[in-house]
Amino acid sequence: MDCGQPAPTPAVALFRSLGDATRLAIVLRLTRGEARVVDLCRGLGLAQSTVSKHLACLRDCGLVDYRAEGRQSFYSLSHPELLDLLRSAEALLARTGEAVALCPVYGDADTAGTVSVGVAS
Repeated sequence: MDCGQPAPTPAVALFRSLGDATRLAIVLRLTRGEARVVDLCRGLGLAQSTVSKHLACLRDCGLVDYRAEGRQSFYSLSHPELLDLLRSAEALLARTGEAVALCPVYGDADTAGTVSVGVAS
């Protein structure tokens, strides 16, 4: 690794996989139940190639699985614990307020008023 950085741990890889806005949006949609690629494209306003690329990443990380039914694939969360993690993140964001959004390294001042992950309770 550059700059003397330690090798990524599995935890770092997990949070990197969820740290992409598109992948997080897909995961959040799947918290409501399984979906086909076409459903995700329509619901998120993304191109099929984009959704497929991010689903492949999430599958490779073991976070998303699919089942085939005829010529269609239905995607779902692989582990219900992921929903617990997202709810915990939402609670943490509620407690830290705008501090995370205003972080000079990882924050985005444009999202400072948005502290929710978006998980349905």
